Amino acid sequence: MGCVCGKPSSAIKDREESPKQRALIRKASKLAQNISSRRQESFSVKEKLANGVVRIGSFDKKGESFRVKEKLENSVVRIGSIDKKGNRSRRVRDDHCENYEVVNNFPGMGSVPKALEGEQVAAGWPSWLIMVAGEAIRGWIPRKADTFEKLDKIHQGTYSSVYKGRDLLNNKVVALKKVRFDNMDPESVKFMAREILLLRRLDHPNIIKLEGLVTSRTSSSLYLVFEYMEHDLTGLASLPGVKFTEAQVKCYMKQLLSGLDYCHRNGVLHRDIKGSNLLIDNHGILKIADFGLASYFDNHQMVPLTSRVVTLWYRPPELLFGATHYGVEVDLWSTGCILGELYAGKPIMPGRTEVEQLHKIFKLCGSPSEDYWRKSKLPHSTVFKPTQPYRRRIAELFMDISGPAVGLIETLLSIDPASRGTAAAALNSGVILLLSLPLSLLPWFSVERQIYFHSYFPPFQGKF
Repeated sequence: MGCVCGKPSSAIKDREESPKQRALIRKASKLAQNISSRRQESFSVKEKLANGVVRIGSFDKKGESFRVKEKLENSVVRIGSIDKKGNRSRRVRDDHCENYEVVNNFPGMGSVPKALEGEQVAAGWPSWLIMVAGEAIRGWIPRKADTFEKLDKIHQGTYSSVYKGRDLLNNKVVALKKVRFDNMDPESVKFMAREILLLRRLDHPNIIKLEGLVTSRTSSSLYLVFEYMEHDLTGLASLPGVKFTEAQVKCYMKQLLSGLDYCHRNGVLHRDIKGSNLLIDNHGILKIADFGLASYFDNHQMVPLTSRVVTLWYRPPELLFGATHYGVEVDLWSTGCILGELYAGKPIMPGRTEVEQLHKIFKLCGSPSEDYWRKSKLPHSTVFKPTQPYRRRIAELFMDISGPAVGLIETLLSIDPASRGTAAAALNSGVILLLSLPLSLLPWFSVERQIYFHSYFPPFQGKF
């Protein structure tokens, strides 16, 4: 599938601001101007009610409003704003049975000193971004929209769109990720800031490189500029007639495990390893992308994390059981799913629901041992515990591939997280060590067969 380019003279520029966008910008500016006074006029409170509800929030000194977070005994988290008079109360968010992951605890998150805020405003950063993500953009200068041009729309997601573009300053092809925010919601900006912080700190040949940010002082949008990669693993595998060679499978796995080992050694969990997040260029270089769900972790100081991460087909059983304390093992399970998929030519456990996903895991990997149930004590384990035992069938499914490869799949897809090892150990396994061909001699896909991610879009026709 070839590249279809748009008008070569089209440069990125914000559309003429709509009334709604202008209102958002005014709202953000007002928020930035008043944030200091708000800090002075409110104070933090923690209140435990008789019914077990814990309220944590800030109370306005004027007594007019009360911003709260309510955590109930059944793990329901409510975040909202309560009017003192009680007649205009509004619940903002209600996440039933999901764990609340505090983004503020992320190292380096938050605003910067007042003096630096002024420097960032002068540099051209919008106030709504400075107040929430000042540390993430520290030391950077925003790129101007008219220094890039959009060529094709190559991916559409729930919270972002990705374009193939050209950097007009150096005539380099790049990927432009436009991030959307829910009415400048600070929580949405915080999650984006977390991704920027991580990408700026990670520097490895097998991790996608963030090259800059595109925005302006009056803009309500933000573009992340990445190096451009011609393919993704899911897209390549879905091409008619494509069958990866043994050498390619091993080479992809070596690069994936190298990138993961670097992340894990630096205390980072990716938490969304899947084929569409593994980008590949025309020279066969693989890079891990999309750190939107990534988080720092510390094995010596475990803090609760949400279990609502990792795409379902690649989600390990402990997360399906509701685990909130976990580590590198979640990424290793996903890697095992990828390895099995490369050999099988299709996803090996494509569940439609969490219950069906667990059933597919049990049918392929066997049901957990009684010792596992006894020591894990996970929230949903009693609900999803199978009524009959399942035997392990991985060796049967992959009987036509080499013994070392089957052994690595067996290890990575261990039901018990403690048995999955580490990315470093997997790199030293027989299947990876047997890779003898240098990267330059392996067969790769030509430019004429390039695809973008796993979705095709027609040429981009709109204004920029």
